[in-house]
Amino acid sequence: MDLRSLRPSLARFDVTLVCTVVLLAGVGLLGAYSTGGEPLLYRQLARVVVGCAVMIALAHVEPGHFARWAPWFYAATVAALVAVLVVGSSAKGAQRWLAAGGFQFQPAEVAKIATPLMVAAFLAKRRGVPRLSVVIGAAAFIVLPVVLIGYQPDLGTAVIIAVAGAGLLFIAGTSWRLVISSAVVGVASLPFAWFLMKDYQRERVVTFLDPEKYPLGAGYQVVQSKIAIGSGGLYGKGWLSGTQSQLDFLPERSTDFVFAVLAEEFGLIGVLMLLVLAGIAIFRGFWIAGQSQEPFGRLVAAGLVLSFFMHVFVNVGMVSGVLPVVGLPLPLISYGGTSLVTTMAAFGIVMSMFSHRRLLAD
Repeated sequence: MDLRSLRPSLARFDVTLVCTVVLLAGVGLLGAYSTGGEPLLYRQLARVVVGCAVMIALAHVEPGHFARWAPWFYAATVAALVAVLVVGSSAKGAQRWLAAGGFQFQPAEVAKIATPLMVAAFLAKRRGVPRLSVVIGAAAFIVLPVVLIGYQPDLGTAVIIAVAGAGLLFIAGTSWRLVISSAVVGVASLPFAWFLMKDYQRERVVTFLDPEKYPLGAGYQVVQSKIAIGSGGLYGKGWLSGTQSQLDFLPERSTDFVFAVLAEEFGLIGVLMLLVLAGIAIFRGFWIAGQSQEPFGRLVAAGLVLSFFMHVFVNVGMVSGVLPVVGLPLPLISYGGTSLVTTMAAFGIVMSMFSHRRLLAD
């Protein structure tokens, strides 16, 4: 076989990014087995296989197709978010899921891809420094899903999409004056946001300020999570040997609080290695964004990687008690299908920007 014939296929993959994403998903399999045994492991493994297939497929798609599909994908996602509020399934006080073909999925997770794609496609068509009218138009594409997701309510995902969208506007060249004035308006509106929160959301904010005041109530999750992280020490107690998780002291241990499980079992060294892997994925993604030859590729890659970064930052912060609990999973690690597949799909889109840059360079 002529090895030169493999160059176009191999060029479609950033090996560093692929290996990092797969390793992170592998850590998630360890967490799934630790928190739920073989049933969770096999279900999560099936989702990893599907996610890898989606990632590989999207890495082969020419970036121009994403730009053309963005408006339709965005419109379908918004329609799904509206459907959630009308016929969606409820659990634990939130209405976030749609049922289709015997499966449930969260359109809010899909919005983490659809919104950056739409905003990037909108901004890429308007070259130069965005004028005020362009910024307002792009902001409208961000605000719509943020409001719909916030109404579910899913404050964590809404914040992630809002920050990623704002980051896209900044990367596109929005003036510092407009950025600072928008930030001032946002901070000034925080007191009004308090009155729009649900009772349990206000309770989470109050608990964040002093979780030990409610050790058996609203602060129970954070207190048990901090105990698990602290008891892991430097090297951890060993896989499947964490008392907080194995004895059911830690709620939501397979999803939102899986980081605490890993910290208890693998210790500080283990979670530092995990964060290094996440950091490599983030750095490589931003590097690909910087190397993209077209504005759309640069913007969409940066937006998707920024969303991943914020996801990791917020989850680790809330689990360790640095941020309020907002119900966000740890991407690629937490048990769950929609989050895992959409995260791998996002990295597939980022790799598409890399692969076609390489092909053009050759």
